[in-house]
Amino acid sequence: MWVEASAPSNIALIKYMGKIDSLGNKPTNSSFSFCLEKLRTFVRVKKNPELSQDIWAPYQREDLRPIELSEKGREKFLNHFLFLKKEFKLEGFYVIESANNFPSDCGLASSASSFAALTLAAHNIMIEQSGGAKMGYRPKELAKLSQRGSGSSCRSFFSPWSLWHSEGAETIQIPYKNLKHQVLLCDESIKKVSSSDAHQRVLSSDLFKGRVERAEERLQKLISAMRAQNWKLSYQLCWNEFWDMHMLFHTSSPSFMYMNSSTMKALEMLHKIWDEKGDGPLVTMDAGSNVHLLYREDQGEIYNEVLRIFRHEMPVWTDEGYLNKL
Repeated sequence: MWVEASAPSNIALIKYMGKIDSLGNKPTNSSFSFCLEKLRTFVRVKKNPELSQDIWAPYQREDLRPIELSEKGREKFLNHFLFLKKEFKLEGFYVIESANNFPSDCGLASSASSFAALTLAAHNIMIEQSGGAKMGYRPKELAKLSQRGSGSSCRSFFSPWSLWHSEGAETIQIPYKNLKHQVLLCDESIKKVSSSDAHQRVLSSDLFKGRVERAEERLQKLISAMRAQNWKLSYQLCWNEFWDMHMLFHTSSPSFMYMNSSTMKALEMLHKIWDEKGDGPLVTMDAGSNVHLLYREDQGEIYNEVLRIFRHEMPVWTDEGYLNKL
């Protein structure tokens, strides 16, 4: 019988980029994220006595997008499942199927949601095989296990806001609870430089010196601004933060870029909206070409205006689903 779990993606406003310890994915600085409940990975797992090893396959379902993991991606996913099997004392071999309801490997944090969902699915197997006799792990404990597979996945266990620091991830109270989300899909193709590789390359940038201090200071300022409901200052801090991260990419050795012409056009148009209105969405980017936008509940007019503008320029992902370019 299949055992299934799903987990959301998350978007960091203060970024995780650079590791102290690659094995445990310990970050060089704290990060702060918003949970994207509508962008989810679904994982289902079934024990198969005929297998001599665990195998991965795409989860085929009408509401999920086609997916094919690279050999490296498949190996990483299965290695994490092996780690979870040892942790949860699961015997035998399993078929693991996974897929997202959103594009993967293009800067939308599919790694975070997929490893969180895999961790939850393995945990569900443990509970089921014990007939409910075993005590379940707490979210903080599951987050630490998931972090071993994908650092940012630990933030997907807490909603709507998560703070990840040296002791692990936890929920954090922020007045904005129900932000609306859009993604401007400037490039849906698989990234040429993976997030894992980016973590290593940024260490060679001259700008990485002082990065930890800048990020930690900006984190405190952003949390204070959001708790004071100072939206404009929050926007400025988020804007500065994602540029800070992308400049590490541009100045590493060898250097690389995720931003493309569509990204730059989108950022220019968003900057113009803020200049003209004195209001707009929070703007941020992950390690990819695509632009994430977050809106307050009272920003319906701006939300619809941005949608009208950009759906003629590029595909847009919203909480309501995927909108193709018209």
